[in-house]
Amino acid sequence: MERLIIGFCGGTGSGKTTLAERVIEAVGGDGVMVSMDCYYSDHSDMPFEERVNINYDHPNAFDTDLLISHLKDLKAGKSILHPTYDFARHVRSDKWVELKSAKVIVVEGILLFENKELVDMLDIKIFVDTDADVRILRRLVRDVKERGRNLDSVVKQYLTTVKPMHERFVEPSKRLADVIVPEGGYNDVAFNMIVNTVRRKIAEQEDLC
Repeated sequence: MERLIIGFCGGTGSGKTTLAERVIEAVGGDGVMVSMDCYYSDHSDMPFEERVNINYDHPNAFDTDLLISHLKDLKAGKSILHPTYDFARHVRSDKWVELKSAKVIVVEGILLFENKELVDMLDIKIFVDTDADVRILRRLVRDVKERGRNLDSVVKQYLTTVKPMHERFVEPSKRLADVIVPEGGYNDVAFNMIVNTVRRKIAEQEDLC
């Protein structure tokens, strides 16, 4: 069975994760989701003070080779054990999660379209495009409430790495997208178009089997 890989890219706080999760929910048991955030490289050998200052918005911050390997396994119908990440401590956690393959494999991340090998694996490439002011406000709320950060650290990180890396890597990658979705994860017109396309492709694959 041919499996479909759909990539969702976009800046921090753009709503790409929300849109990806909605698509997964719509396809039900036919879908599985992988987040690029789980694949931050492990720096547990470094003191916390040094880990805090790593540029987490640069491609080098990710274990992209592992992500590519896992996507290949899922594409081949194999299960994977993917890492998880502790954002409060800036380290990879001890927990690994089993993920079984499915007809639809959704992968999302801010730098998903930066790596050519990753891009070449994607059957559908979706860029979620949201105003920068909205994105930073969403990031502030998320990082303080969910990731144990304080306001000053979030603002500093945004100004020193998030914004410049977005302009250098994320924004230019928009040109690689098959579909650009404005205004985040609750654009229902775009959502319905994506889901209908996915369901049609699933039906086409089933007809070939």
